[in-house]
Amino acid sequence: MHKTLAMHLLAAVFLAGATTHGAELRGHGGPVRAISVAPDGKTVATGSFDTRAIIWSLETGEARDVLLFHDGEVSAVAALPNGRFASAGADGRIAIWQTGRAEPALILQGHTGPVADLELSPDGSMLASASWDTTVRLWPLAGGKARVLEGHGANVNALAFLADATLVSAGYDATVIFWPSQAGAAPVRAIMPTPLNTLVRAPGDRLFVGGADGRVRLLDRRGKVQLEVQALRKPVIALAATPDPNYLAVAGIDDGILLLDAMSLSTIRTLDTSGVAVWSLAFAAGGKTLLAGGADHLVREWNIATGERLGAATAGRADPMARYAGNPDAEVFRACVACHTLDPKDGHRAGPTLHGIFGRKIASVPGYHYSPAFRKMDIVWTPETVSALFELGPNAYTPGTKMPEQTISNAEDRAALIRFLQAETRTD
Repeated sequence: MHKTLAMHLLAAVFLAGATTHGAELRGHGGPVRAISVAPDGKTVATGSFDTRAIIWSLETGEARDVLLFHDGEVSAVAALPNGRFASAGADGRIAIWQTGRAEPALILQGHTGPVADLELSPDGSMLASASWDTTVRLWPLAGGKARVLEGHGANVNALAFLADATLVSAGYDATVIFWPSQAGAAPVRAIMPTPLNTLVRAPGDRLFVGGADGRVRLLDRRGKVQLEVQALRKPVIALAATPDPNYLAVAGIDDGILLLDAMSLSTIRTLDTSGVAVWSLAFAAGGKTLLAGGADHLVREWNIATGERLGAATAGRADPMARYAGNPDAEVFRACVACHTLDPKDGHRAGPTLHGIFGRKIASVPGYHYSPAFRKMDIVWTPETVSALFELGPNAYTPGTKMPEQTISNAEDRAALIRFLQAETRTD
């Protein structure tokens, strides 16, 4: 994978990350490559080309943790037992995170190429990783040496566990391999007509694969194609299945999101993404909504029953910026409210509270865990330095920090942000 950082205009201080309260997540500085929803349905992890993983609350829309560790894009995330998450990507390393901690609780190393996918075993004891080094690895989460599975001839792109813990892998070599959980049992190999990008298990061990030819295929446990459909004109990039046997979501480069009947593969509806490529999909709310990570750096949410894209007005929650209605300066700040509070009583989110920011030395708010790079800097936040942060971008002005790359090129917009912060973050 290429170490690509896509630029995005997100007006925030320290970290952009607003949301329309559970319906639109803004915070990444690059395409959103991976999404994983926790079993409780309340928390979601995302990974991006911007090298960050972010842990979000789906109930409030807050970005709880911004996880800075990887040297390249984060292409895989997975929810783990006991409130933990895993992230992996272009640097080949797998980080295990405990919610609320700024550093990985555990680092798994062994892959010599980018990690493209992570999957948790049905019993929660093993984490599987697929890599472009052509291997699959099984990591015991309780500790111990990883089991290395070799058999692919090219990049391994996707994984899925069947109910009996059989691990299935798919790769650019157009091969699907069923790896039995029993030691010594021979794997089953199936060759498809096209390179494979993604696969997903649906209820009843129905296994779907998505390929470079835009087709979705249903496979049996021997890898035989039982049903297939030309879903997209271009390669299938992402698949997701509801926890019931009803729906399968399919996404690719520029065809929108296709919602299929999971039993017949007939089209139910198309969700309009306005031409934005979708890199990742995950169902939430027990399969009632669909999250989609896009090339425009956002995660959007759709109501599956209606096909409606959710926003503040339809999500049934209050707009956190409603009190500033009519204030044009406030609109520039809208991208900040998920990660930053203005009132010190509201505490910290993914970024520190902005109360009293002007005149404050960088990395000096008590109780907030700053990145090491931030703590070493000698900056005092003033209207001039905050403006410079967004004129130059964090990579240039505060290199090595948690912030996704972002700029505000328009001087009037930067001035509006400063005016708003001066009015709303005063300590007197």
